[in-house]
Amino acid sequence: MSGLLLGAAGMFATMYASQAILPELAADFAVTPSQAGLTVSVVLVAVALGGWFWGPLSERIGRKRSLMLASGMLVLPSLGAAAAPSFSSLLVFRALQGACMPGLLTVGVPYVAEVFAPGMGGRAMGYYLIALVGGGTLGRVGVGLMTAVTGWRLAFAAVALLPLAGVILMRRRLPEAPVPERSGGGHRSAVATQLANPAVLVPATAAAALFFTFVGVFSYASFRLREAPFGFSPAATSLVFSLWVLGTIGPAAGRLADRVGWRTVTLTGVALAATGVALTLPGWSPTVLLGLAVTTLGMFTGVTAAQLGLAAAGPLDRGIASAIYFSFYYGAGALAGFVPGLGWEAWGWPGVVAVVAPALAMGAGTLCWAARRPGRIRPRA
Repeated sequence: MSGLLLGAAGMFATMYASQAILPELAADFAVTPSQAGLTVSVVLVAVALGGWFWGPLSERIGRKRSLMLASGMLVLPSLGAAAAPSFSSLLVFRALQGACMPGLLTVGVPYVAEVFAPGMGGRAMGYYLIALVGGGTLGRVGVGLMTAVTGWRLAFAAVALLPLAGVILMRRRLPEAPVPERSGGGHRSAVATQLANPAVLVPATAAAALFFTFVGVFSYASFRLREAPFGFSPAATSLVFSLWVLGTIGPAAGRLADRVGWRTVTLTGVALAATGVALTLPGWSPTVLLGLAVTTLGMFTGVTAAQLGLAAAGPLDRGIASAIYFSFYYGAGALAGFVPGLGWEAWGWPGVVAVVAPALAMGAGTLCWAARRPGRIRPRA
């Protein structure tokens, strides 16, 4: 499993390399905070769209080959982003990075479900989430600290080494997944069936709500913490992203979901995230940091359980189901890289909270609806 974990970590480090340094990018390219947030949004849009290519491709050429291909392809646009001469070219390279990532992410979830989950249960998805946490933490904290010393371009180039190491280790260590089960009605029929499948749509909607909140809160916390009354330095702001380490709750959340059900644990994650967002409202460092920590716990608790819910949707057309899930998930994240920035520019931090709160309400409402209609949320045989 080590090859997959390194590849996933490298992908996530690349995905979030710009989030902790949005103020530096805004200053360097003379753009607004919400425009700087597009360096996160374009990646997530590309991930949401790219899943529709990589998911079906993995069912034709195999999960392992898809994982290796994506990790190798990610290296070049990562180096291109480090050398981008303009903001528009930076966005292009970031979008190309995002187009490669579903080969690791959209394919990674069904791969874990098929290869490791049968023997490890919910812990397997939890360990996969830990790898994503580690990569995201490195991308935020490591890039932020390195930017403070050497500048963001060298930091971006250094991150490109991770997917390169990932593909080498995957080639040597990663077992091939079994041949995926596919329905007999063709690709379009499979897509239509999964789009009408509540067992796919409910976890996708709940996870999207959590991710929208998480990306929106952390993207613009950087701007808030640099200003009065906080006055954090760039390095100190980067260290705030070390709260991602709380995502190591993933295996415990997976084990709990095995016992009490994924919907209950996902709803708990939504409640934690809502509590954390509320705690960030006072202009006092301890409550803001505590709120960010609780939001992180809610995010990774809920998303670990939601991915187990997706895995429980049935063995047929898992690549299609995964593409739908991550289209919801990263489509929401793409909006969160930009829309909360408009709230920030108009009303400050209360504007960010006002934007993310309806998303959490939608996630909670979807889960409550599913809990009241368990007969309609059945896996496909």
